[in-house]
Amino acid sequence: QDHKGAIRRSSKGALISSASGVTTSYALQDLEAKGTLFVGPRVEVYPGMLIGENNRDIELDVNPAKVKKLTNVRAAGSDDLVQLQPPRRFTLEDAISYVRPDELVEITPDGIRMRKAVLDKDERRRLKRAAKKDTQK
Repeated sequence: QDHKGAIRRSSKGALISSASGVTTSYALQDLEAKGTLFVGPRVEVYPGMLIGENNRDIELDVNPAKVKKLTNVRAAGSDDLVQLQPPRRFTLEDAISYVRPDELVEITPDGIRMRKAVLDKDERRRLKRAAKKDTQK
């Protein structure tokens, strides 16, 4: 095939998991307003994993495993069934073209996941600040 040119990169930011655990519908319901999700409910996630695309052009650390606090008081209609949009699925080619230089694609027998090269959010911030200082010199 002929060369088609450079791969277009998304100008949007990422939703990055800040917690490990299993995603909940309760947490994903709030995250849907922030962008497009790549995972659905009851999916195992870990810190640094890309779980969605932010509507804005910034990276946002979120907790997709947040559980609803239960109380003894129940209100009629307050525990309605959560309706979520289906998650966006990636082929291998889509995932490779989607990731940025500081992100990786994980390929397992169960599926394709994307993650940050540096999983710890504090370490990512420290490296980002250091890179910013180097460019200012």
